[in-house]
Amino acid sequence: MEQCACGTGLAYAECCQPIIKGQRPAETAEALMRARYAAYVNVETDFIFETTHAQHREGYDHDGTRAWAANSEWQGLEIVSTKDGGKDDKTGEVEFIARWKENGEERVHHERALFKKEKSRWFFTDGTAVNPAPQQPIVRGPKIGRNDPCTCGSGQKYKKCCGK
Repeated sequence: MEQCACGTGLAYAECCQPIIKGQRPAETAEALMRARYAAYVNVETDFIFETTHAQHREGYDHDGTRAWAANSEWQGLEIVSTKDGGKDDKTGEVEFIARWKENGEERVHHERALFKKEKSRWFFTDGTAVNPAPQQPIVRGPKIGRNDPCTCGSGQKYKKCCGK
């Protein structure tokens, strides 16, 4: 059986395919997020449109989305965290990282996606890109010469004390 692209390790036919085909609803915001990723991989882009909240569909490009999904080489989905979005919640947030190759170039998209539940169905509403944390510079103290006084306060030269 074909493994689901969403990363659960389950077969596609048991995991995201029934959600994408409308045979059962996504029970959680995370399940919808995973199904949306699998829909891109399987070029089921009508599902992407249908699971986008009606108030957030303006400007959706059906043809462009389909072409992009078909011409990308999907590399994987990582769910970083979830906040709410359970069976009994009305809203949820899923932070994820999606990886793919486009024109041979590796791409990464890191986002906090927001979801809303209406009439027992989850919908994607909006997302915010997560920028990588800036690298902290390495902070070094002043350089100590061999003949400088030792920093431990012994009164000896560094080379005869802690610099041995």
